[in-house]
Amino acid sequence: MDNHLKIRPLKTDGIPTQIKDRLLVERRRRQIVDAAVQLFVKQGFHKTTTRQIARAAGFSIGSLYEYIASKEDVLYLVCEFIHAEVERGVTEALKRTGGTHNALAEVIRAYFLVCNRMSDFILLIYQETQCLPEQWKKKVLENELRITGLFVEVLARLSSEGHLPEMDDRALELAAHNISVLGHMWTFRRWFFSRHYAIEDYIRLQTDFILRTVCVKPEKAVKRASNIERPTSGLE
Repeated sequence: MDNHLKIRPLKTDGIPTQIKDRLLVERRRRQIVDAAVQLFVKQGFHKTTTRQIARAAGFSIGSLYEYIASKEDVLYLVCEFIHAEVERGVTEALKRTGGTHNALAEVIRAYFLVCNRMSDFILLIYQETQCLPEQWKKKVLENELRITGLFVEVLARLSSEGHLPEMDDRALELAAHNISVLGHMWTFRRWFFSRHYAIEDYIRLQTDFILRTVCVKPEKAVKRASNIERPTSGLE
């Protein structure tokens, strides 16, 4: 897996810097993130020192502190950059497919491929975000919801155009969160899935599952559920 993040510029206002050149700050912070994520994945956030990050990024410790104020700032930047890469993959898939009926499958595929490529990084977010100050933790959660909102957007559009059954806001939101979690599940259960499935198999099977779930008419789903034979308790 490529452990180098090639991603779009991000808004990182709020992290103090002594440098006024914003493009230089962006470039140097990318260097810091690229070095830090290797160390965080390998040895954990707590065991990684800012001196190690500076050395890996090719900075002196003094130069490092011109761009960040703490190791927690570095972790927040890592989370920001990871979310940006996920968002970029999903957004590009949306642009490619436009409003076609297969847009949902394409978006799911793009998202799952990013989750596969960045499995270590996604796991890092879940393991280490509790180390962040509350202000950064809140922003990380907002980023998660923003990405889920992209799924809500494509589901709502396809539903309004008749490609999917009509769905209310709660159903749209739940379906979007399901897609998000199924992508992350490849990360959490990679120890099992990678032994039994190629990523393409996982994408195909999960996409089929998602499409079957969201494409069935509500009344048919209720009918199916009512027809399931339920075990008797022996008391009836």
